[in-house]
Amino acid sequence: MKAEIHPKYETTSISCVCGEVFQIRSTKPDLKIGICFKCHPFYTGKAKHVDTEGRLERFKKKYGEGYKTSKKAKKEEPAS
Repeated sequence: MKAEIHPKYETTSISCVCGEVFQIRSTKPDLKIGICFKCHPFYTGKAKHVDTEGRLERFKKKYGEGYKTSKKAKKEEPAS
């Protein structure tokens, strides 16, 4: 490898807004993040995934019952 073309790889301190501080190795000096694995809802088990409607129901709600996808259906429509 060529000398002095690669960034310096050093120990970095990561600090989260929740107060958690941990060490990793990175090319960046110190990092401040908004959410970490200690406070993220997915990792803490506080996340709730509720699918109240299915995909088809959401599609029908958004586009209506009369939405036609085939080319035949478009040709059969009367011109207004």
